[in-house]
Amino acid sequence: MTLEKTFILIKPDGVKRGLIGSIIQRYERAGLRLCAVKLVSCTREQAEEHYAEHRGKSFFSSLVALLTSGPSLAIAAEGAHAIAVVRKLNGDTEPQSAAPGTIRGDFAHMGYTRSAELKGTINNMVHASDSAESALRELSLWFDDSDYTDPYETVLKEFI
Repeated sequence: MTLEKTFILIKPDGVKRGLIGSIIQRYERAGLRLCAVKLVSCTREQAEEHYAEHRGKSFFSSLVALLTSGPSLAIAAEGAHAIAVVRKLNGDTEPQSAAPGTIRGDFAHMGYTRSAELKGTINNMVHASDSAESALRELSLWFDDSDYTDPYETVLKEFI
């Protein structure tokens, strides 16, 4: 199925820099529909659950610390091939390697060499689900059914 829902998170570094509008504009210009958006202060427990696949890795605690360092903007977006489209718009996870024209390529500059100074993390502005399975898990973690703009939408599991 080409119509997908995906999860996007503008992380605290993007929110603190006042880039919410510029980042959202890129997703909308690409044809994605934002169907749920909320500014959230992530709890430690929520951050640990969000990054559960990294539990036990040396950089896990610094990821949690970054995500809990300030408010984030959680977004549920839908559209044709939404997961791939969002990941393409975001650019490479390492901003220094991200292509110009991508969110990370235009708004971030830190490379992995800097991450050692930051205990394993780098400010890369955004997070996006990497598969339909992770989208479902992340959307369920950050949103309730009542958060969506259309109360008649099909249940998430049927979209993804």
